Amino acid sequence: MLVRRAQLADAAAIALLEREQIEAELDPSQRGGVMTGQAFSAADIKVLIEQHWIVVAEQQGVLIGYVIAGSWSFFESWPIYRRLLSHLGEHSMGNTRLSKHNCCQYGPIWINPHHRGQGLFSALVTQLKQEVSSHYPFMLTFIAEENEHSFNAHTHKAAMHVVDFFGFDGRDYYLLACASHTSPK
Repeated sequence: MLVRRAQLADAAAIALLEREQIEAELDPSQRGGVMTGQAFSAADIKVLIEQHWIVVAEQQGVLIGYVIAGSWSFFESWPIYRRLLSHLGEHSMGNTRLSKHNCCQYGPIWINPHHRGQGLFSALVTQLKQEVSSHYPFMLTFIAEENEHSFNAHTHKAAMHVVDFFGFDGRDYYLLACASHTSPK
C-alpha cells in the first residue's frame, strides 16, 4: 500500500469515489436525500489537488482511500461552512482561538470497506497532517451525530477533540478539531 499526495492523474478516480460514497455515512433508510456539505465535482477535485491537499492510498494502482483538507477560501461557498465560519472564533484549542487563519477544513475521508481496520485511517491522517502542518496549526471537521464509526475513528485515532455540537439543515453534528502536528494514535 502506498500513501501519497494526490496528483492530477488521480482526479477522475477521486471524483468518482466521492460521487459513489457521498451517502455512505447514512443509514440506508436516509439515503436518496440531499446531503449537506461536500459533493465535489471533478473541477473541485482538481483545485483541491493543485491548491490544497488530497492524500490518497493506493494498492496495486487502485485508489483504496483518500482524505481531503483545504483552506476556508475553498469551502466558504457552501452554506454549512459559512455557518461554521460565523461561529469559529467561539472555539479554542488549548489557549488558542480558532480562526480562518490558523485552521483548515479537514474531510471528508473515505476508505474502501474491504480495507478498513488495517491502519489505513491513521496512515492517511498522519500523511495529511504532515502536509498541512506548515500552513495551519489546526484542522477542523464536522461529523454527523449518527455517524458513530467516523466519530470514534476521529476521536481515538486522529486525536480530534469535540469543540462544539451544532444543528444545521435538520441534522446534528459534532465539530471537532486537532493540532496538525500531532500524529494519530
